[in-house]
Amino acid sequence: MSDFSGLPLVIEPSDLLDRLESRELILVDLTSAARYATGHIPGAHFVDPKRTQLGQPPAPGLLPTQGALEALFGELGHNPNAVYVVYDDEGGGWAGRFIWLLDVIGHTRYHYLDGGLLSWLAQGLPVSTAVPAAAGGPVALTLHDEPTATREYLQSRLGAADLAIWDARGPLEYSGEKVLAAKGGHIPGAVNFEWTAGMDQARNLRIRADMPQILESLGISKDKEIITHCQTHHRSGFTYLVAKALGYPRVKGYAGSWGEWGNHPDTPVEI
Repeated sequence: MSDFSGLPLVIEPSDLLDRLESRELILVDLTSAARYATGHIPGAHFVDPKRTQLGQPPAPGLLPTQGALEALFGELGHNPNAVYVVYDDEGGGWAGRFIWLLDVIGHTRYHYLDGGLLSWLAQGLPVSTAVPAAAGGPVALTLHDEPTATREYLQSRLGAADLAIWDARGPLEYSGEKVLAAKGGHIPGAVNFEWTAGMDQARNLRIRADMPQILESLGISKDKEIITHCQTHHRSGFTYLVAKALGYPRVKGYAGSWGEWGNHPDTPVEI
């Protein structure tokens, strides 16, 4: 039986502490190089968050190339039996995006450390400056389309009764007052709930306990397909994670996000 069997997607520091020596664990740190160097959870591999994105304008949030993903997961020692635990220090944006990547490569054994490094440190748990070696060379991966909404797919679904578009950007971006692309505003029908509003500031940025009620009140309900985005699918990494953690059956990340939508000549926009 897996050391992690029976645990929910979102776990607490004590859950991880008890399993740090597990042979199946691949622990991924998505903070920053500087933060990682000053002390990280023992055994964690640092992944520069930029490596989770393609990084090319106008839509830097698109999926990295298959070759880049195969190199990254090879370094981590990816294998079918691995259990990933991912964390960051910002409440779950980059960690959530990494979970989306795991869905893209068809790997479903993963957990998110609630509150990330902040909750770990708040409990006085040990950190290390030791850097684990890269595990190996590139591994062959099969990429799956299901976790991702393309621009074309999203446009084809606009107005559908069973669709909820979750815009994780700030209110001024949503309203069009703050413009970060050729066009300002939002995707028609999108609901705005800014990503950090889903974090409990009093509990080291853990996911708010009342998120199920909040989402229901916004019409982001389990009977709908949820497509979430921001500017580059970084902030919406958090909202993707939340929907997955709450058991929403149909969740997609729009990787192109507003960087693509707001710069495309043929996309409709609401103000």
